[in-house]
Amino acid sequence: MKSSLPWVALAVSLGFVLVAGYQWDDDGEERVLVNNKCKCVTVTSKFVPSKDNPEEEVLERNIRIIVPLKSRQNISDPTSPLRTTFVYRMTELCKKCDPVEIELGGETYQAQQSTSCNEPETCYTYDRDKCYTTTFPFVYHGETKQIQAALTPTSCYAA
Repeated sequence: MKSSLPWVALAVSLGFVLVAGYQWDDDGEERVLVNNKCKCVTVTSKFVPSKDNPEEEVLERNIRIIVPLKSRQNISDPTSPLRTTFVYRMTELCKKCDPVEIELGGETYQAQQSTSCNEPETCYTYDRDKCYTTTFPFVYHGETKQIQAALTPTSCYAA
């Protein structure tokens, strides 16, 4: 088993907490560190032989970004202009907002690993686990009504 201490130190010094406490097994498999469906980003890493010294292994990180070119500035509004700016910050991609339970001094507490979880996340595409809706004018027998419609019906009507 490889020691993760140097990588933890590097991650902390760069402001990342994504590899802290992670045990690396020497199985050569790629590990998914981040899979952010909202921004279409996947970050993976694995140990590979060093190009300088093949007997030594180095950590290789791969960042895959799929840019949704027909994404709207407001994904819930099909009439909003196309998005032309896409911003990817590793600190935002790696934040973990789901609370975890930890035990301290015999008592259980809930904690989260990020301090910026209350800020809204800008999504570049639909998160299939969320329900997006919009209102639109609907004319019936000469009368106009504002109707709410689901933009992602699978997640809106899931049981």
